[in-house]
Amino acid sequence: MLHEIIIAGFGGQGVMSMGQLLSYSGMIEDKYVSWLPSYGPEQRGGTANASVVISDEPVGSPVISYPTAAIVLNKPSFDKFEPLVLPGGVLIVNTSLIEAKSKRTDITIIEVPASEIANELGEPRIANSVILGAYIEYSKAVSQDSIIESLKKVLPERRHNMIPVNKKALEKGAELVK
Repeated sequence: MLHEIIIAGFGGQGVMSMGQLLSYSGMIEDKYVSWLPSYGPEQRGGTANASVVISDEPVGSPVISYPTAAIVLNKPSFDKFEPLVLPGGVLIVNTSLIEAKSKRTDITIIEVPASEIANELGEPRIANSVILGAYIEYSKAVSQDSIIESLKKVLPERRHNMIPVNKKALEKGAELVK
């Protein structure tokens, strides 16, 4: 199965971390992966997106023009990537920050109030894990267990205390799709 994913939002929303988690998880599961980050000129608050390919076959290119999935965390990312999702693909929208609604009928649209759920869990910084949980439950691109294992690589050791709350966030996101 081929998963071509674009994750996009503002710098500081965990876009790069989500891309790394998916990539490491694919490697843990002996899949072929590529991860291509793209930053705006600012580090926080600027635009950021990551292209991730997870496949059972060798990956020819990390460049994705038309993704099978787009995970959008802010309105500019919605505007840019919603039209590019392949028919039959999925658009996952952080409705906490995006009021716009897709008019497309040829894709699956999953709305996730990621920031609200993260706040309910007492940790606003894990909204990215909530929306990632929804994606992996829907796509089955990688397992939640692989994501948890990958958190140990992506998070600095001083943040490993955040792994349990990230796990809860992944579960909450998955529940929205079940």
